[in-house]
Amino acid sequence: MEMQKAGKIQYLKPRLAAGAVAGFTTRHEGVSRPPYNSLNLGSNTLDSSHNVEGNRSLLARSLGATLDRFLTVSQVHGTDLLVIDAPNPELSHFLKLECDGIVTNQPGIMIAVCVADCVPVLLHDPVQKVVAALHAGWQGTAGNIAAKGVEALVNLFGCAKKDIRAAIGPHIGACCYEVDAPVRDAFKQAGMAWDLCATAQGEGKWMLDLGKANRQLLLDAGLAADQVQVSEHCVSCNQELFFSYRRDEGDTGRQVGFIMLEGEQ
Repeated sequence: MEMQKAGKIQYLKPRLAAGAVAGFTTRHEGVSRPPYNSLNLGSNTLDSSHNVEGNRSLLARSLGATLDRFLTVSQVHGTDLLVIDAPNPELSHFLKLECDGIVTNQPGIMIAVCVADCVPVLLHDPVQKVVAALHAGWQGTAGNIAAKGVEALVNLFGCAKKDIRAAIGPHIGACCYEVDAPVRDAFKQAGMAWDLCATAQGEGKWMLDLGKANRQLLLDAGLAADQVQVSEHCVSCNQELFFSYRRDEGDTGRQVGFIMLEGEQ
């Protein structure tokens, strides 16, 4: 992934096929004041709603969309997905919907997930022209939302797994993400290979690599290694570039992973 600029917006651009605009935002070039400075895109913060709306409008306009076509949902650390498979002139009624991923084949809708430690996962099938944005914290990872996203593309839109490309954006790294036994137990109960993504850190503590875990889940879901990109950026280590909920003790903004099929709806 490479750092790009669109207007004032600085973002990490994954290597996806033509036909989709996608990326992972940084915290720069918005209007929010500390501690949300400056491109806070999360509405579930104590930042001014006016600032968040202004930041979202800036992001959308910089990449060829409009605020009314920028869509997030109410994330609840689950695995439910919103599927939009028909033209929908009014998206605002989806904003309060409780789910953790959006899948669509409709062009011109910038779908996004908000994160400040959790893993943003983007999917794109350029053949069937379908995209997805998924939010994977430890609970969503244990629930295998990554595979559910792949399954939605295959089962609902006829995508072939060989055509799907995935990008895992900046998230808290194993260097900074210490977890305890309930997280370990949830992963093991889900049948996940805990030892592949976690390193023991004293009695009852582990350092968890959520990026590696989600990459493995995508591979297990049928994607090949060269179809999955993973950002090496740890949001907790990179305070200059990213928000981090754990590092900032909860009082912080949100960056997003976003993707949009090109074309007019």
